[in-house]
Parts: sequence; C-alpha cells; structure tokens
Amino acid sequence: MTKEIITVDIVSDVACPWCFVGKRRFEAALKQWKGVPIEVQWHPYQLDPTIPASGLDRDTYLINKFGSIDKTKAMTDHLTEVGKEVGIAFDFGKNWLAVNTLPLHQLLHIAGEEGFKTELKERFLHAYFEETVELNRAEVLHAILAEFGWSAEKVDSIITNDDIAYAVKSEIAHYEQLGVSGVPFFIINNKYGISGAQPTEAFLEALEGVEPLQVSADGSTCEPGGGCC
Repeated sequence: MTKEIITVDIVSDVACPWCFVGKRRFEAALKQWKGVPIEVQWHPYQLDPTIPASGLDRDTYLINKFGSIDKTKAMTDHLTEVGKEVGIAFDFGKNWLAVNTLPLHQLLHIAGEEGFKTELKERFLHAYFEETVELNRAEVLHAILAEFGWSAEKVDSIITNDDIAYAVKSEIAHYEQLGVSGVPFFIINNKYGISGAQPTEAFLEALEGVEPLQVSADGSTCEPGGGCC
C-alpha cells in the first residue's frame, strides 16, 4: 500500500530576501508538523535575468530599481528585523553585490540530481545575504561547492553547460506560465498555491487542511522590478 504524502513545490530565487525568510518559516512549520510525510522540491526563478555577469554593486542596483538609496532604507530595516526573528543576519551594507543567479540555479539543478539541493540552497542564501560574498566569482563558487565534495572543474563544467542553462530557463518559464509572478511561491499537492513568506502558522494550517485555497497574496514576496531587494 502506497503511503500518503504531501508534496510541496517551492519556487524561489537566491537573490530574494523574502525567499530566505519564507524558507525559515516553512522549515519551522515542518518541525511542528505531525501529519503524513512531506516531500519538498525546490524550483528556480529569476527576479532579474538582465543583471550582467559582472554583477551590480549595491548602490547601482538599488538606484536602478528604486530611484534612490533612501527609498530602500525602510524596506531593508524591516527585513533586517524580520530576519532576526528567524535567525537570519541580513547584511545590506556596501559589500553586498547583486548577481545574475542563473549559474547558481544551474548548480542547484545538478545538486538536486545528487540529493543535496536544499542544503546548497541554504548555503547560497547564507553566502548571498549574510556573508555578502560575490557569488559571481568562480573561486567563491569553487570554495562553496568544495564543501559538498565537488571539484572546481565540475563546478565550471556545470556553469558553462548550455543544456543545463536551458533546462533551468525552461523550468522558470513553466512556473511563469502557471502564473507565478512573485516569489517565494508554494504549491501544495500540485493544486493549492500560497504566495509569499507567510507566517509559520499559515503554512501549518494549509498542510493540515490540504483543502482548496485561494492564492493568498498576503505574504511578502519579491517581484521582478518590484519593491524588494
């Protein structure tokens, strides 16, 4: 007899602070969950695929997106406080570099095939938002993936593989066609959508009911060109 499970597909980007918060809140819900097993799958999304390979420094990125640094202070201050509540030490200082996340998703794609996508996702988020290392530098990625047993040659071969890039872009397009326009986005049992970094209690209620839900837009999300880092 097949054991019943709940599937949760999570669409998110590494360059999304609310995806980091949502991950922590959802993980807190999983720790409290007493029901049937839950199978989690991570899926890619790019908030800004136009960022050059060289990246954009904090001020350039924020000015391009919001018009001025001053307009972002309340947002980053709020994120910093929310982050503390879930154990994230956000650093939006001058060392922070906005990068094109396609290569990171390519690495995550293969990590998924090898069974450690969730762990690498956490590592990338930590590196991007807390360590503020430059995730577009080969030596940085080599060092991170060495923690998981990958050689520099393997990392480079994945990043330069056009077939893997195409697979990632196709997966992103699939979820955009389903209507995902902001992340994080959670899909339960391929039917019920939850948008944003909802409170832990909201995730628990959704899992407990697994009943038809309207797509909730009450949680905080990152949207392309929208009000989010």
